[in-house]
Amino acid sequence: MLHLVFCWHFHQPDYRDADGRYQLPWTYLHAVKDYADMAAHLESVPNFHCVVNFVPTLTAQLLDYNAQFQTGELRDPLLQSLIASNLSALSAVQKRQLIEQCFKVNHPTMLEPFPAYKRLYILWKTIDESDESGLAYLSEQYLADLVTWYHLVWTGETVRRARPDLLALLAKGEGFSLDDRLALFDLYGEVIASLLPRYRQMAERGQIELSATPHSHPILPLLLDFQTAREARPDLPLPQAPAYPGGAGRAWAHVDAALTAHAAQFGRIPAGLWPGEGGVSDAAVRLFSDAGVKWAASGEGVLRHSLAAAGRDLTQKGSWCYTPYKMPGSNTALFFRDDHLSDLIGFEYKGWHGSDAARHFLHALDEVRRHATSPNPLVSIILDGENAWEYYPFNGFYFLSELFCALAEHATIRATTFSDYLDQQPLSHAFLPHLVAGSWVYGDFCTWIGDPAKNRGWDWLVAAKQAYDAQVGKLPAALQNQAEALLKSCESSDWFWWFGDYNPADAVASFDRVFRQKLKRLYETLRQIPPAYLDHPLCQGGSAGSQAEAGGVMRRGGV
Repeated sequence: MLHLVFCWHFHQPDYRDADGRYQLPWTYLHAVKDYADMAAHLESVPNFHCVVNFVPTLTAQLLDYNAQFQTGELRDPLLQSLIASNLSALSAVQKRQLIEQCFKVNHPTMLEPFPAYKRLYILWKTIDESDESGLAYLSEQYLADLVTWYHLVWTGETVRRARPDLLALLAKGEGFSLDDRLALFDLYGEVIASLLPRYRQMAERGQIELSATPHSHPILPLLLDFQTAREARPDLPLPQAPAYPGGAGRAWAHVDAALTAHAAQFGRIPAGLWPGEGGVSDAAVRLFSDAGVKWAASGEGVLRHSLAAAGRDLTQKGSWCYTPYKMPGSNTALFFRDDHLSDLIGFEYKGWHGSDAARHFLHALDEVRRHATSPNPLVSIILDGENAWEYYPFNGFYFLSELFCALAEHATIRATTFSDYLDQQPLSHAFLPHLVAGSWVYGDFCTWIGDPAKNRGWDWLVAAKQAYDAQVGKLPAALQNQAEALLKSCESSDWFWWFGDYNPADAVASFDRVFRQKLKRLYETLRQIPPAYLDHPLCQGGSAGSQAEAGGVMRRGGV
């Protein structure tokens, strides 16, 4: 029998600026498209078991959006546009921003299949080739149809199929009224309000295991020690600062806050953690064990590097990849992602027919079963639960439906959870003397440190943390709490992911701007004058010839 764990990682960066206003709409769009679809797929196959990982900052944003829908006090400009009664009042700049946002889709799967939406795009490209005065030719009805279509294509396939009113809007195609847009807005509110309760219900009946990530998705090993970045890359340039001040305390704060927030939302403390970006080190695992974490997971590259350092022969993957590990003095079991199988879903199957992809994946699993040498082999499939699906036809509907159904009834493959596996196979683990610190991306930390812009970002954060340490104890409790929340947000890995010339310039600019704004607000909360360098961009992104796969939102686990 081959044991199989799917761990779907649900994560969105905190897109709110220091004033709580959303700079990008991806949280609510992915919620209605991908988190809703995944819930429906799981609900339709109750015998299929897996792990779903919620990052606390995503959960907080979902709750915030729910509050926005309930109160009507909107802090997301795109949502405001959806129900705006007078779109013609937008300035030329606002109009262009709205139009450009409403074509940010994967065109082959989300624009080309819809002739009315495609027609809007062709018209825009014609107008865009003219000077700025061409915007005047785009009517209010054009904008209303565009913002409606954008939300329609960002609606999950399972949501569409369950709602005749949505199918009617798709069939209407043009001339959408304000009432149409208000109805779509209400539907979005209903879907988002239902999400967290649906996942909690599946967890309570034992179908899924809910796990967490340290609170703001930091790279914990780097908070603990910058030098860990050189364990996998000895020649890697590091920030000027020798270390992150008080990093151990900050790492503990993120873990503790995650466990507390998860229990408050889902009714129980999670047994396991997916650390931000699968980032682990010896010190990080000791911290997890001290916090009572039953299991954690990381990438195959980390395991390869660690076993190679121990002199292990890596020729036969089946002899080392498909078992959990424990480290000396730690009670936390470590699982490691199968990069090849995970990346098949993340990057390769998008161009396949759903049935063919599902059959190919089952065959690949059977090959693992035949060649694995451990007595109770377990395959860990870990990937983003949202970012791949816009590249699939029908948001991955046919692939996921067929795969989950086939696995639920498979005779030699048992879909399970990490905790259930450990409960049933308590002695099925090997020992690992030392972890070569790294992440699920190439088994190192080069995505978040080492580049000049990334290192400069760390130095700016270190300076802000030094100011925090010197001043926070002098503040009233309310300001201390504000400063703590801002610091946690600034410690997120997401800022450093985007810094660098290989990412799209518009995405880099947005994250750069919000990062600097939050650092400035942290200084102001500490009653300090922000450094002048925070008024200038940290990096530009989008250098000539740069090309990021999947728009920069996903990376492969292996080189």
